[in-house]
Amino acid sequence: MRILFDQATPLPLRAYLDRHEVRTASQQGWATLKNGDLLTAAEAAGFEILLTTDKNLRYQQNLDGRQIAVVVLGRQQWPQVQPHVQRVVEAVNAAVPGSYVAIDIPSN
Repeated sequence: MRILFDQATPLPLRAYLDRHEVRTASQQGWATLKNGDLLTAAEAAGFEILLTTDKNLRYQQNLDGRQIAVVVLGRQQWPQVQPHVQRVVEAVNAAVPGSYVAIDIPSN
C-alpha cells in the first residue's frame, strides 16, 4: 500500500511499515497543504492511507466518499508511540478504502 505520513507523524515508524511504500507530505511537496487539500492531493496521487496525528481531522473534514483510509495516532512523540507500534502496523494492514481508525496511545 502507498502510505502518506502527515507532518507530525513520527518518522521512525516508517521502518516498521517496510512492506509498504511510505512518503511524507514534505517529500511530496505538500508540507503547506491543509487537511482537505492534503487528502485530495493524496488521493489524486494514488495514496491509499494517510497516517496522521491530527485527532480533529474527522471533525474538520467530511470523510464521506473519500477513497483514502485515515489512520490517526493518539500521540506525536516517538517514545510514546514506539511501545504501540504493533497496533499501528495492524491498523495500517487492516485499512480499507474510506476507513477511519484512531489509535489511542496513553501519555505515560
